[in-house]
Amino acid sequence: MQRFKIITLGCKVNQAESAGIARQLQERDAKPAAGEEGVDLCIINTCTVTGKASMQSRQAVRRALRAHPNARIVVTGCYAQTAPQEIRSIPGVDLVLGNDGKHRIDEAIRNRLTDPLTTVGATPAGDQAQWIPSGPQADRARAFLKVQDGCNARCSYCIVPYARGASRSLPVKDALDSLRRLSDTGYPEVVLTGIHLGHYGLDLDPPSDLLALLKNIRQQQIVERVRLSSIEPLELTDEVIRFTAGARHRPAAICPHFHVPLQSGDNEILRRMRRPYTREFFRDRIADLTRHLPDAALGVDVLVGFPGETDAAFENTCSLITQLPVTYVHVFPFSRRKGTPADRLPNQVRAAAIKARCRRIRSIGYQKKLAYYSRFHGKILEVVAESFADAENKLVRGTSANYIPVKFKAQAGQLRTIVSVRVERVEPSGSVFGTIVS
Repeated sequence: MQRFKIITLGCKVNQAESAGIARQLQERDAKPAAGEEGVDLCIINTCTVTGKASMQSRQAVRRALRAHPNARIVVTGCYAQTAPQEIRSIPGVDLVLGNDGKHRIDEAIRNRLTDPLTTVGATPAGDQAQWIPSGPQADRARAFLKVQDGCNARCSYCIVPYARGASRSLPVKDALDSLRRLSDTGYPEVVLTGIHLGHYGLDLDPPSDLLALLKNIRQQQIVERVRLSSIEPLELTDEVIRFTAGARHRPAAICPHFHVPLQSGDNEILRRMRRPYTREFFRDRIADLTRHLPDAALGVDVLVGFPGETDAAFENTCSLITQLPVTYVHVFPFSRRKGTPADRLPNQVRAAAIKARCRRIRSIGYQKKLAYYSRFHGKILEVVAESFADAENKLVRGTSANYIPVKFKAQAGQLRTIVSVRVERVEPSGSVFGTIVS
């Protein structure tokens, strides 16, 4: 009986796919390995969104080879899709499968395939034969469900469309059935994930969209609550905002939490990035969101050091983030990616300047996060009790509907349920503590 281990790097889509791969292997009577011993098969699901992510993927492969010298080593994911020869040059790797072969990883392992599948963007839009079915995620209380893959946007800095191919969607019925399976397994919250989630359904026949999917989930009351992993500014429409504002109560609550990529607060940099909006549009869209959902969590992505980003352009980004009701900021230093238009742009920013700018943005983000958390001192939040942070003292960590991480005392029987927690303390570090209330 084969025992396997899956190491996942990168985004929530990768995490959802790893869960699906695990499900496929278990259906073949393979078992997830307990701890580090007795691993017969080790799968590394890689990421390549930045140069650092590619480096971390290589490091993960080498660590797996050292930790599991007797295991078969299989590498898949976005880095495997875009740079298969770099992985195959690492001694000890048995199999390299790109994203276009990830759906048949179990078959590839059983048939002892040795040639890497490297065709980029090979998955036709709407071809569900290559979709990895969802699976339970044993180590999580909030499940990830991939309903969309690929991207048609072609931002000038992004390697992901080359790794993931064209946008394609899980049919509405399949998405609802997958959601129902996860709910029946005991997950009180499911996070809908995708590479370009706001394009969900546009490729289906007949076409659909993300709002229609949310309405179906709400109407059928399949799960206690649903969260969107991210949504682009143009797809955060008035209709999506208003629907969320009216669907905040269980069952099938839509979490008041939006992760909206900003990337830059300077219009010239946005144009060079091929981002289809301006700082003014972003500001107005967030104002609409705040008007309807004043307590909603708002996360943003910021790409620092894009070619041509002057001091003035960077200050425009800082000022916009400072003005907006941002809850948290994910900061990414610009990374040159071979094959993308941005790699060839002039006026590349020095590494030292990028590093300093990242520190500045992270400092702004920290202050914003602390201010947002502090707003809820004394208030009651609905929190998914996820896991023990300190089992001896029965201290549990959980996530509120508006994406605040909270620690509180609870019993083991309350794990993987939604409980009401009053916020009692917000520490300067950003740690939030609370107490369960009836």
